[in-house]
Amino acid sequence: MRWSIPWQGACKLGGPTPRGQNASFKRLFDNDAAFVAPEAMLDELRRDNKSQVKFMRELHQLCYDKEHVETASLIENWIDQTEERVWFLFETARHTR
Repeated sequence: MRWSIPWQGACKLGGPTPRGQNASFKRLFDNDAAFVAPEAMLDELRRDNKSQVKFMRELHQLCYDKEHVETASLIENWIDQTEERVWFLFETARHTR
């Protein structure tokens, strides 16, 4: 993905330019468990992707409100792709039980 476009968009929307602070923007956190069962891993990935859709929708609304069409269009594509992953992970995990 090309993250430079959304970051440029953040500046145009009135936000500061991110400078080496990506960790502070993190909303999804790593699972540092020594072992994760495959079914649990699929479920965790599905939940993370579902959360990501929510975050992207919030960002999309901000871009829409600020009339930043280029970034909003990119985010719409990412939302579609992420929703497809949520469906795929749900179906995969459902068939492993």
